[in-house]
Amino acid sequence: MVRLSTYLAATAALALNAHAETMYSKKSGVLNLAGTDYDRVIAKSNYTSIVEFYAPWCGHCKNLKPAYEKAAQSLAGIAKVAAVNCDEEMNKPFCGQMGVQGFPTLKIVRPGKKPGKPTVEDYQGPRSAKGIVDAVKDKVPNIVKRVTDKNLDEWLLENKDSPKAILFSDKGVVSATMRALAIDFAGVISVAQIKKSEKTAIDKYGVTDFPSLILVPAGSEEPIKHAGKVEKEAMVEFLSQVAPPNPDCPGPKAKKPKAKKDSQKESKSSSKFAKASASHKTADASSAAASATDETVEEPIAATESPDPNVKTGDTPEPVELPVGDVKPSVPSIADAAELQSLCLNEQAKTCILAILPPDDATDAAMSAMSVITTLTAIHKKHGTKLFPFITVPPSNPLADKLRSELSLGTDDTLHLVATHGKRAWYKKYPSTKFGAQEVESWVDAIRMGEGKKEKLPESLIAPGTQEPIKEKVAEQEPIQINVEEIIEDSPEHNEL
Repeated sequence: MVRLSTYLAATAALALNAHAETMYSKKSGVLNLAGTDYDRVIAKSNYTSIVEFYAPWCGHCKNLKPAYEKAAQSLAGIAKVAAVNCDEEMNKPFCGQMGVQGFPTLKIVRPGKKPGKPTVEDYQGPRSAKGIVDAVKDKVPNIVKRVTDKNLDEWLLENKDSPKAILFSDKGVVSATMRALAIDFAGVISVAQIKKSEKTAIDKYGVTDFPSLILVPAGSEEPIKHAGKVEKEAMVEFLSQVAPPNPDCPGPKAKKPKAKKDSQKESKSSSKFAKASASHKTADASSAAASATDETVEEPIAATESPDPNVKTGDTPEPVELPVGDVKPSVPSIADAAELQSLCLNEQAKTCILAILPPDDATDAAMSAMSVITTLTAIHKKHGTKLFPFITVPPSNPLADKLRSELSLGTDDTLHLVATHGKRAWYKKYPSTKFGAQEVESWVDAIRMGEGKKEKLPESLIAPGTQEPIKEKVAEQEPIQINVEEIIEDSPEHNEL
């Protein structure tokens, strides 16, 4: 697996020449999922899912693809098999929220006790179709009632105004297909399974073949026997004669008509973001060669209620986008203390904005902020407007801890944005822990306009001497060269596998 922090650094150099790429076609059984759709399609679903978080350039992801697509075919009608392209800019904050630190990452998502609050766990089993299928089937909730001769009459009297379905089987285990069928009709049709050894029940319904599925309509003792194959699609069609199955998930929200722009009320900066958000498709990192790797389970729980189709889509930040064809410039990451001082922290330095990264740079805040910062830089570059440089300061930079201490940022594991001006010896902290596009842009605009309170920059952070012009210095930075194969081969995850 490739660590996410390494990936982010590599992307800064590689993304400039990359084109958007998706590993799974529309014909694939794998559902291409955007972060903004996760809440509606996965989290609020009654069904168990497995979600792959990948990058198109990742060799391990490419090696997994055939097995993952085969698993999707085997799990059709039983569970959802989805994939999120973490290389897409709009998905990066979501991937960070989900704790993705390497590619590919597989997570099994199953319904929780409360609707919309699923249980999410990492899949650490074999990276084979069989391993994935077995693990996912194990996680499908079981709401099929195990009925015997002793409790048959009692069960029939329960919810007597609703229809009932009974599978007579020569096996004691409730299959994943049957469990999925029960979820399809949860709250609509009561589903039970009776073993071949329960003679009274078998005689009552005249069952001679196993497996056999019968349907007992509401208020009727006369059963209807399923004459087709005991397969998911055929059984759903058979039961649908008395009631339709539950919806898979709420439909996407209808797009609201575009509101007319009011130039009196809409600020210049907000207008730029609105235009950018409406039209951008980001560039992705280019592919890199990698060697193959090979990389299941708990008690099921009751299915949740059918989701409300009017529910809002999660808390995932709205993506900030650029016009099609535009490419985002990289944001320099400075790990050397002397270089950072020469760029931003000296007696001749003008305004810089430092993104001081936490030890875990894949946190929600860090991912959101870096996405916004990169987009802001690209927007201003496209429109030919000057913007002071953004510099990321990783934990490995010796000045990172000093900045946190001297600027009273605290020692917590959060990201901090700080504007500095070495020549005038002032700094200004970003005042919030939320990094929404409009909030960050408003803060940047306030700095451009000289608004807001500034604090004195400690002399201990200001180096003497002159500075090379920042614009040229940043432009002359050598692109980050990373041998992805070596990183993968040397990673602890790879060695364990």
